[in-house]
Amino acid sequence: MKGFRAELLSLPHDPRVAGAQALRHEADGLLVVENGIVIARGDYATLAPRFPGLEIEDHRTRLLVPGFIDTHIHYPQTERIAAHGLQLLDWLDQHIFPAERAFADPAHARDVSAFFLDELLRHGTTSALVFATVHEASVDALFAAAVERNMRIASGKVLMDLGPEGLRDTPETARAESEALIARWHCKDRLTYAVTPRFALTSSDAQLAVAGDLLKAHPEALLHTHISENRDEIAAVLGHFPQASDYLDVYDRFGLVGARSIFAHGIHLSDRECCRLHESGAGVALCPTSNLFLGSGLFDLAKLDAHDVKLGLGTDVGAGTSLSMLATMGEAYKVCQLQGNPLDPFRALYLATQGGANMLGMGTQVGALMEGQEADFLLLDHAATPLAARRCAGLPLAERLFAMQILGDDRFIARTYIAGQLAHDRDAVKA
Repeated sequence: MKGFRAELLSLPHDPRVAGAQALRHEADGLLVVENGIVIARGDYATLAPRFPGLEIEDHRTRLLVPGFIDTHIHYPQTERIAAHGLQLLDWLDQHIFPAERAFADPAHARDVSAFFLDELLRHGTTSALVFATVHEASVDALFAAAVERNMRIASGKVLMDLGPEGLRDTPETARAESEALIARWHCKDRLTYAVTPRFALTSSDAQLAVAGDLLKAHPEALLHTHISENRDEIAAVLGHFPQASDYLDVYDRFGLVGARSIFAHGIHLSDRECCRLHESGAGVALCPTSNLFLGSGLFDLAKLDAHDVKLGLGTDVGAGTSLSMLATMGEAYKVCQLQGNPLDPFRALYLATQGGANMLGMGTQVGALMEGQEADFLLLDHAATPLAARRCAGLPLAERLFAMQILGDDRFIARTYIAGQLAHDRDAVKA
């Protein structure tokens, strides 16, 4: 058993709905962890006497928050971040598909997956929904690395029988390899399998039907894919599926729209699609840095909120320009600001923690550091840079949090803990 003394902040509920009641905040708090689980949390002066002799780490100059939850990211694209020019479809052809072919080599997949997960921890991300590649070995490598680090990771083999040369499977291999991966990894330790058609254009009707069959056979698995990211992409999808009323309807016709479905982007969704997302309980991952980088458009948060669609935040590296969820919150603010709907800093933190956890079906396990949840958390340092120290000095909580979201990056993550165990220490790395 161990205690962590710090300023504590989490958002068990969405501030858009619950207002100030969404916050749980202890200015001088104590988090008590046993066997990786939060067993008590509260004001230090009140709670500490209940645990005499408790070993306590003192971090009173830092803000302790739940670990970040990235709801959409591509680990094979790590080394293609910041690739110049082009919009989505050409960018995939010229930058991404060539990089993903290398993951046919298991050694390469192991090397990149280890680097990728260590980078997530350095940036304060403790859970993520991750795209792999079409290669079975790419998923094995990621899941094995996640087990070594005890991280809560969801992923799956990419399905793309209409993909380019070297990244093409078949409906039959898609089914067989996905079933084998599910048998090896699903629900092992802290892992979740995600059935992962890349997007509608890269799968035949037969393969999308296989994806639907896999979800029926494994209802606790997730569905992870892309939707309505780019106008040329949308036009191509509707041309390829003329019988569908819109992009979401393509997936719906194959049984891929449900409460455990996560669709990345959703920039250009119609009202009908938003209504169907709400009705089904499916979620959308907001990926502001990649949407801006590829020139795809501005996510309309107000529209999806009006339809009460489940939401989370995603870095979407490599089109996304940072692994930092702090930076992603800052860019989400700017996207919303451009549309006259500035994003509240507490709402941003909610989307990056409990909101994302809820969308991924992990909301009872992680996201808010409530009693009974797993103790994945990080320590934010508002004095991480000289500028931040001057800006944040003496500020109330909301203003400090907002400043860290606008100025923040990996330097602001002092420490990251997985199940109460130290997984990244910025100061030790510096030394």
